[in-house]
Amino acid sequence: MKIFGIGTDIVSIVRIKKSIKNKRFVNRVYNVKEISKCKKLIKSEHCFAKRFAAKEAFSKALGTGISNGINLNEIIVKNNISGKPYFNFEGNTKKLLKKKFKNKEIKTSLSLSDEKKYAVAFVTISL
Repeated sequence: MKIFGIGTDIVSIVRIKKSIKNKRFVNRVYNVKEISKCKKLIKSEHCFAKRFAAKEAFSKALGTGISNGINLNEIIVKNNISGKPYFNFEGNTKKLLKKKFKNKEIKTSLSLSDEKKYAVAFVTISL
């Protein structure tokens, strides 16, 4: 496989904690499944912050940023049974990715981490 792009992002957890008080922000950035998962956790702001960083890092790896029809709430961060994070794409974002990559299957790799003040994500997109 050939690496198409890499992206990384770091975000202040305090900034996200303030932002998630705004329902419009939450609905614009997060999918209902992500919202449900994060709200169940004691440190929900860490969960939200890592997902925000993941979406930003993905847009950087894609090389477009968040624009041209890419919707943050259609970039969904999930975890497999062992806890490893991965992406799932829905809606218009999924269609745009298929068009951009001419229906080729892409492979994404995602690494997330957080500390007291910051959350960080690292993403690779391979063809």
